[in-house]
This record gives sequence, structure tokens and C-alpha cells, in this order.
Amino acid sequence: MHISPVLWQFLVKWLNASALFPREASTIAPYADALYFFLLLITVVGLTLVGILIFGFSIRYRKEKHPVAIQVEGSTLLEATWTIIPLALFLIVFVWGALLYFRIYNPPTNAMNIYVVGKQWMWKAEHPGGQHEINALHVPTGRPVQLTMISQDVFHSFSIPDFRVKREVIPGRYSTVWFQATTPGTYHIFCTQYCGTNHSQMIGEVTVLTPDDYDKWTQESTSGMSLAQNGERLFASMGCNSCHSGSAAARGPNLAGVYGSKLQLASGSQVLVNDAYLRDAILNPSQHITAGYAPIMPTYQGQISEDGLIDLVEYIKSIQSNYRVQQTLTTSTSNQAAPTTPGVVKP
Repeated sequence: MHISPVLWQFLVKWLNASALFPREASTIAPYADALYFFLLLITVVGLTLVGILIFGFSIRYRKEKHPVAIQVEGSTLLEATWTIIPLALFLIVFVWGALLYFRIYNPPTNAMNIYVVGKQWMWKAEHPGGQHEINALHVPTGRPVQLTMISQDVFHSFSIPDFRVKREVIPGRYSTVWFQATTPGTYHIFCTQYCGTNHSQMIGEVTVLTPDDYDKWTQESTSGMSLAQNGERLFASMGCNSCHSGSAAARGPNLAGVYGSKLQLASGSQVLVNDAYLRDAILNPSQHITAGYAPIMPTYQGQISEDGLIDLVEYIKSIQSNYRVQQTLTTSTSNQAAPTTPGVVKP
């Protein structure tokens, strides 16, 4: 769509100042707005053209001028024109929308990942560094941010109008969307899917900071434990390291470097090990049996919260060697085997 940059800025600023249109605060917003205004333009032009034709025909062929109806022969050229032009416009919109869709839902490989858990009636954001936020989200400018989202109860819909971001948040399945904020400031978060009594109160704020301010915020807001570190503790406390130790005699598959790889299943099929696969393999292990291993892993359905699953997934993603897995296994075994002295509590 070719339009004068000056005219475009005037139009956008006028709409923003009139509170008729959200601000453009992400790199994808101008592309989404361009498609929207194109649709609006062809709608107005089409409506105007049809209105003019109806008005003109009602005057030209009114009863006083033509008391007796006459036969009007068709025109092949005219019929082809009003068929081909709308078809061409529909195809332009389809291709344009498809390209925009893939641009929105395919994050860059270097995107920073933040988990978002929706629950009645709040948004919980979890940063890899261990920062946790309720109904708030801090992000830096100039850096792509991927949101990996899931619902803990019912269907929700995560929306940041100023970023032109909207994505369904579904129970039992990860959904992703990404954006790159361009302007520091505070922007609204909404749930746009009716989710219960307090749906209208399920709101929050995105705070966009400069890179330096964001680094300062992460240092001041850390809980001291990253998601991967929390996942490591949970992995050991649940005894996962006893089967996934990486040794030759281990009863479970080696998890070191498994993330992002293709895994051969006992059924003969191959799967890509991503966040969704790891989560489902923890909850429904009988459906994801790795080739060469017995189906002995128990299900953890209902035993781990969504927050715990996120921690475990982040930990498994971080495993590049089995050194720490075997170290925690040795420590756990030593603690269990150590004699207990009355009045002394084992560490």
C-alpha cells in the first residue's frame, strides 16, 4: 500500500489523539494497520459506488420516465468486470493477510521467551531469570519477545491492542505469539474471551523499558532462582534423576541436549522435542514412549501445577550434560543412606 509517510503519520496521530485507534507501539503494528485501512478503503469505495449506482438507476429508470418496463440486455464485459475486480481484491487481501499472519506467529530465533499463565481472573508472567509478575509484564524495546501461553482453567484470550497482539490461551496446550516493542511506556493487557464472572477485571499492564532500564529491573526483581533452577530442584525431588541419569543402565532416555532434536518413538514415528512435547510427555508419558525403553514412567497429571511444568520444561531445555543430574542423584542417595542421629536433622 503506497501512501505518503506524512499523510500516514497525520492519520495515525489524529486517530490516536481522538481515542479512536490504539497507538502503534510495536514493529508489527504499522503492517496490521496498513491492511486494516486497505480493507476500510475498499469497503468505503465499494459502498459509495453501489450507493451512487442505486441512486442513479432509481432516477433514470423511475416509473414516470419508463411507465412500461423494457428489456435490458446483459453485457458480458460488464459482468466480467464486476466479477474479476472483486475477485482480485479478495485475493490481494487473502495473500496480504496470510503473509501478515505468518509474520505475527513465527517468532525470530533470537526472541526472548516469557511464559504467561492465564487463570480466573489474572495473568501471571514468568521470566526465565525467575522474575514473576501478576497482571503486569516488563519488556525491553528493540528486542523480539515471544510469549508462550497456557491456561490453568478455562479459555482466555491475551490481547495488547497497542502492539496489535491477540492470541487464544487454551487449557492443556501452549500457544505462542511475539512482538517487538518500539516505544517506552505503559500499555493495556486485556482478556478478550469471556471467561467467567470477573472477566472484565482480568486486565494488566505492559511496561516497556529501554534496554538499560530493563536490565536494571531484572536485577532488582529476581527471586534468586531462575526457572531452570527451580525445575532442577523439582526434577530431583520427584526422583526423575533416578531414571534419567544419562548412564548406560538408566531406565529412562537421556535428556542432555534432547531439546530441539528429533526423537524416535516406540511407535516408529519421529517427533520434534519442543516445549509442547516436553509438557505432554510429563503428563501423558504412555503416549510418548521413546524407542528402546519400557513404558514405566508414571503420569504426573494433576500432581504438578502449570508453574511447575514450566520450571521442568525450562530445566530440561537447559540440560547439555548429565554431570549435574548425576551429582544430584548421588546427593539424594547419600542423604537417604545416611544414618539418622537423634536430635540431628539431616540437611
